[in-house]
Amino acid sequence: MKAVVIEKPNSMSVKRIEDPTPGAGEAVIKVEACGICGTDIHVLRGEFAPTRYPIVPGHEFCGEVVAVASDVRNVKVGDFAAVDPSLFCGKCRQCRAGRFNLCENWNAIGVGSANGASAEFVSVPAANAFRLPSDMPRHWGALVEPLSCAVHGLDQVDLKVADNYLIYGAGTMGLLLAQLAKDSGASQLDMVERNPKRHALAKKLAADRVAVSADELERPRGWDVVIDATGVVPAIEDGLRRVARGGTFLMFGVANADATATFSPFKVYNDEIKIVGSMAVLHSFERALTLLAKGVIDSEAMITNRFKLDEYSSAIDTFLAGSGLKVQVAP
Repeated sequence: MKAVVIEKPNSMSVKRIEDPTPGAGEAVIKVEACGICGTDIHVLRGEFAPTRYPIVPGHEFCGEVVAVASDVRNVKVGDFAAVDPSLFCGKCRQCRAGRFNLCENWNAIGVGSANGASAEFVSVPAANAFRLPSDMPRHWGALVEPLSCAVHGLDQVDLKVADNYLIYGAGTMGLLLAQLAKDSGASQLDMVERNPKRHALAKKLAADRVAVSADELERPRGWDVVIDATGVVPAIEDGLRRVARGGTFLMFGVANADATATFSPFKVYNDEIKIVGSMAVLHSFERALTLLAKGVIDSEAMITNRFKLDEYSSAIDTFLAGSGLKVQVAP
């Protein structure tokens, strides 16, 4: 089959490799669409510690089940499915506590040591495959994985109906979070996005107000929930100053491992501000699938660029340019 192979950091090519076959408990997926996200860039650059090279990248994907092992019962050949890429040991302290996303031996399809879906076919644990409606546009299914990350993020916030939100970043993840918050009953949803070209879509999808700086959004008492979806330190520092008394700050964006941010410990103490993080997916994949199928997310608006496997380098360049939202590749 044809696949994107990262032989080592910063060394990538599209080449022919052996077709996968299903081992015990596995299914083989014929890939319909595979999204690109920031983690793929870290894998490409050698900045993600769990990665073992060579590897086929791609962890946001969907496709048709074309083969299953004899012991598989939850999916069958012909099913259209999205796949949770998370792989965990099930034995460590975190797994025993049900915190599988914090597994001490955490791995993931297309990210750790298992080949991913920037290929014609990919072998996956069948238990990680979830059936999608057969009438759903085939490329929409690759949005389930990023949406499941957003669902887990809002789980961390302890949603309350009629809370008001401020979200930094109107990229793919910021807009997914915004649409989920709006659907969950946010009374006011504001966004900070430095790229004015993204403002119109943010307003169309979820935002009541969008500005290039929170200073332009008058709310002297702050917001109940402030979410950083950028991973950019100045945005994080600014957002921490905007949380209302008794409010919550969600650190959702992925900052560099060595980044540091400055905040007021007194404000956190005196205003009883809760600061929480959100890592990947936890008990949220199937719920995300349900929300996507229900139409809570404007899937067509979220997917702005599609490339063939042979154009993977162009897809990466488009992603890095930030000119669209979700960039996908497909065989």
